[in-house]
Amino acid sequence: MGLFGRKHDDATPAATGAVNPDLAALTGDYTIDPAHTTIGFVARHAMVTNVKGSFTESSGTLHLDGADPSKSTASIDVTMTSVDTGNADRDTHLKSSDFFKTDEFPTMTFRSTSAEALGGDDYRVTGDLSILGTTKPLSIDLEFNGSATDPFGNERVGFEGKAEILRSEWGLTWNAALETGGVLVADKIKLTFDISAIKNAA
Repeated sequence: MGLFGRKHDDATPAATGAVNPDLAALTGDYTIDPAHTTIGFVARHAMVTNVKGSFTESSGTLHLDGADPSKSTASIDVTMTSVDTGNADRDTHLKSSDFFKTDEFPTMTFRSTSAEALGGDDYRVTGDLSILGTTKPLSIDLEFNGSATDPFGNERVGFEGKAEILRSEWGLTWNAALETGGVLVADKIKLTFDISAIKNAA
């Protein structure tokens, strides 16, 4: 992931994808901090409202290249049994054979294949998303939220991102028809990412 860019008051070469040399200090390998990371989703329910949920257990690594964002990479693993929508019955249904089949497919994975700077703090990372044993490409639009050293001496970077998928393309096809027309669960799912990662010790 090329998470390198800050907005500046003076004119910058951001529009051309150039990177400020000062950001080279962020180059390195990072481990995602699951305690401060949220991987969420939003699904339209019964054609009239949105159901929001998240996965509370995830892990992953980043390699950030401050000089050349296209050389940055990301790897994320999500534990599917950690799904949490705030309703125990719904979560149990999501874990079942109708949806995630967690007994057979316990993990959802993302492995980046390319990254690009879009200008300013905006980036796009493309990779392979695997769900239910099906792997398809996914592009995630990202905004770099900054870097900081926390009170424990950890060097952190943060970013948030979003993407959309059609769940049917990954074999998530369960549904129920509504008497008034339409279906219970929309095919389009919005994915959200709010990630904090800690730089590995040299």
